[in-house]
Amino acid sequence: MAGGGFIAQNGGVRYEGRVTSFVLCTCLIASTGGLLFGYDLGISGGVTSMEPFLKRFFPSVLEKQSDAAKHESQYCKFDSELLTLFTSSLYLAALLASFVASVVTRNFGRKMSMLIGGLSFLIGSILNGVAMNVAILIIGRLLLGVGVGFANQAVPVYISEMAPAKIRGALNIGFQMAITIGILVAGLINYGTAKIKGGWGWRLSLALAAVPAIVMTVGSFMLPDTPNSILERGNPEKARKMLQKVRGSQHIDEEFQDLVDATEAAKKVDHPWKNILQPRYRPQLVLCILIPFFQQLTGINVIMFYAPVLFKTIGFGDDASLMSAVISGLVNVLATIVSIYSADRFGRRILFLQGGIQMIVSQIAVGIMIGVKFGVNGDGVLTRGDANFLLFLICVYVAAFAWSWGPLGWLVPSEICPLEIRSAGQAINVAVNMIFTFIIAQIFLSMLCHMKFGLFFFFAGFVIIMTIFIYFLLPETKNVPIEEINQVWKQHWFWGKYIPDEAVIGANHKAEQMDA
Repeated sequence: MAGGGFIAQNGGVRYEGRVTSFVLCTCLIASTGGLLFGYDLGISGGVTSMEPFLKRFFPSVLEKQSDAAKHESQYCKFDSELLTLFTSSLYLAALLASFVASVVTRNFGRKMSMLIGGLSFLIGSILNGVAMNVAILIIGRLLLGVGVGFANQAVPVYISEMAPAKIRGALNIGFQMAITIGILVAGLINYGTAKIKGGWGWRLSLALAAVPAIVMTVGSFMLPDTPNSILERGNPEKARKMLQKVRGSQHIDEEFQDLVDATEAAKKVDHPWKNILQPRYRPQLVLCILIPFFQQLTGINVIMFYAPVLFKTIGFGDDASLMSAVISGLVNVLATIVSIYSADRFGRRILFLQGGIQMIVSQIAVGIMIGVKFGVNGDGVLTRGDANFLLFLICVYVAAFAWSWGPLGWLVPSEICPLEIRSAGQAINVAVNMIFTFIIAQIFLSMLCHMKFGLFFFFAGFVIIMTIFIYFLLPETKNVPIEEINQVWKQHWFWGKYIPDEAVIGANHKAEQMDA
């Protein structure tokens, strides 16, 4: 007998099937793609605070630090355009790569994009480890960026398509968990390599990026493609068998029919980049632009990839700054576990809203404390108690981000787009994320020099705006099957007017079951 479904709380149909070990393993392997992004976020700031690295590639920064110790503002001692270009060049490459990855993901499958991402990151890590001049260093960074662009485009979509609706949030947040683990491991490695005699520890830090790259590359060979992707490329029988394997049940007729309906709608779209501009996709387009934009304007990547530099700037010693970055990285990992537990129980909106409020309070507190201690001129010192309290406030901020905007900034865009624009939507998500990561990475040290402690108020202001945006314009998507997400948009007070009735896949199933 063909399997049916039943109505989920949030309006979608909950299909038959169970959470299989096969799904858990494939999503876990795919999530390791986040290690690429996380390791780089964590390693860059630590390496750029190491004197042997600066002496070899950016001697002007060391000179400025020496001058700062004598008479220049503490806020300005790391301000260097070439140094920020080293950090931010990766994100520019990731931005451009995400558009290519969109085409590859749609035409050749999600796992092919993950393979390309892993190989590019591997080559880039080798070049960075052996670099003898700034040119090779930046070429390596650009290849790392290509890897990040492909991985961040494909992995969240892959997990969202594989995961059952009831645990889609938890499994997709595995990607963010891998990012946070990458950041933490990178911080520990930086702390260790900074103590290596001979001044070559930075090479080991950069070269060890090959480890997550190898994990990603090998993992992509082992992974099957998603039923959605297989069907999209014209193999219905293979897609049906994969869906049966994924769900651990032979009774997948209803879910498979919804996938077929979504694929038929997708085939009518020859140019997803053109179609996503149509009014019927307005909610997805707006969210795929604004969520990653807002995610970067929380200021989190300032904390993550400049943490050692930031801590050193405001008075922590060399070892203390690296260890403080490790502590904030550990908080990042632990708080992400909270979101894995909560996203499918309490929903996306409550995490966004609570996390936003906590970030606002902690950022304002950090700004006030730095302002009181260093003033506008940047003259001042931190006592041990001051430094510990400042680290506590930053950890409160990191924790709030880690269970809200961190994981949900990747989860929500990956689950809100119908199949015909899913690759384009995710590419926009990654591209916007990377372009603003690039911009903030490029200008942060200059902003710190000129805005001083007001920089934290700047980011807090944006968090206020984005929290209001979420309250009014993001509907709840927990427990809704990914191919039926248009039902949520149709029911929304503002976005509903953009969604035509024929775009709501699964509505007939729901009506039939309610009649029954």
